[in-house]
Amino acid sequence: MSSLKLEIVQEPPFSSVEEEAFLNLLRTSDALQRAFHRKTRNWGVTATQYNVLRILRGAQPNGLTCAAIGGRMITAEPDITRLLARLKALKLIRQQRDKHDRRVVWTQISEAGLELLQAMDPVIQRVPREMLGHMSGLELAQLVGLLETAREHCQNTAALENGNS
Repeated sequence: MSSLKLEIVQEPPFSSVEEEAFLNLLRTSDALQRAFHRKTRNWGVTATQYNVLRILRGAQPNGLTCAAIGGRMITAEPDITRLLARLKALKLIRQQRDKHDRRVVWTQISEAGLELLQAMDPVIQRVPREMLGHMSGLELAQLVGLLETAREHCQNTAALENGNS
């Protein structure tokens, strides 16, 4: 019996190897996300908020628009505006309207946001090794290639669906 079947206490076989692989990906993604959340919660931010702060640190000094932030996020966030409002309330970001187009809002990381990331960096930078360091370099390279291939197909499928709508 597969490890996943034991974990989720499933008796019947999976309908296909694709289903088993797909469910394994979802289960593993969830496990990694929960482990990462345990690392970020001590600082009072979610993993998604942390991701936004890292994106904005990389976009200094100009900052980014909501759409640009959304395009760079690891995990899609349906309501970037609300997410940014929470970060603004925590004083981790600052926002200003574009001088030429008042509809556009630019978001930059604040000094408090930079200080928070600086405090988090040593702990967060150890997470990938803690979670995946038991795998060899070859295994990790293969995993990266396989995941990129799967994600590329998802993006191609989404493009086809959008073109047929």
